[in-house]
Amino acid sequence: MSAILAAHELGRWYGQVVGLNDLTVEVGPGITGLLGPNGAGKSTFLKLIAGEIRPSRGTVRVLGQDPFGNRELYRRIGFAPQQDALYDAMGALEQVTFLLRLSGFEARPARERAQTALERVGLDPRLKRKVKTFSKGMRQRTKLAQALAHGPQLLVLDEPLTGLDPIGRRDMLAIFRTLAAEGAHVILSSHVLHEVEALTEEILVVHRGRLLAQGRVGEVRRLLSRHPMRIELRARAPRELARALLGLEEVVSVRLGHDDGLVLLETRDAERFFGRVTSLVAEGGFGVQSLESVDAGLEAVFDYLTNG
Repeated sequence: MSAILAAHELGRWYGQVVGLNDLTVEVGPGITGLLGPNGAGKSTFLKLIAGEIRPSRGTVRVLGQDPFGNRELYRRIGFAPQQDALYDAMGALEQVTFLLRLSGFEARPARERAQTALERVGLDPRLKRKVKTFSKGMRQRTKLAQALAHGPQLLVLDEPLTGLDPIGRRDMLAIFRTLAAEGAHVILSSHVLHEVEALTEEILVVHRGRLLAQGRVGEVRRLLSRHPMRIELRARAPRELARALLGLEEVVSVRLGHDDGLVLLETRDAERFFGRVTSLVAEGGFGVQSLESVDAGLEAVFDYLTNG
């Protein structure tokens, strides 16, 4: 399936400050997590995708089109920026309806869509309070409602989980999964790494305005060859198991843990190790109870990339 987003040598700077530098990437359908430290260029990238700002150099194509100043494409994109840009004097229903009217919907369909969107994000459309009285979580839900109310093909979400309590974050993740199942595409940035990992394995990592990594979490981890993968095993005969593991050429180091039965090892070829360890364990009678890779997840991959 063709890419929904393609950037080539994309750059954006603000005077002497580089927001994004020479980024070339393609993003496929579904849900993609955009990750990076503060100031890495994530928000700049998302604003370029949404057509909110123009590139300083290079090109970006979204759903096959140049997004900047493209009114036709705006109808196919839903954008929830990180900044809290809401009309404080309006209620949530009034605000979402107003924005739908601006984008060309007639009054009745606009109001119906706004009601549906607010209900979908967990806000009562009958609520009479002004947005200025909303909590951070309620404001975030309002932004999400106005981003998805017109039924976009692509949702571009900058830190959509910020300000939500655990139940709110769970609800939002469920909404994103449902939208993807219905055929929409989602690109979202977030600092809540374990929740991004629960949502999707497809990630982009940017740092200092440049692309560090792209792909599935497991694929990116395997490419980090300078960081041996750490694995923990528990066994009834840990010393015997440790001696046997040292005989595998792909194993870099083995040591016993502080807990009884714990064996800690590092390997530079995890795929080969996992392919061989099953038979070794079955033949050796070490009483292995568990085996776990402790740094193959998104948290560890992110730390290795950004600290390296």
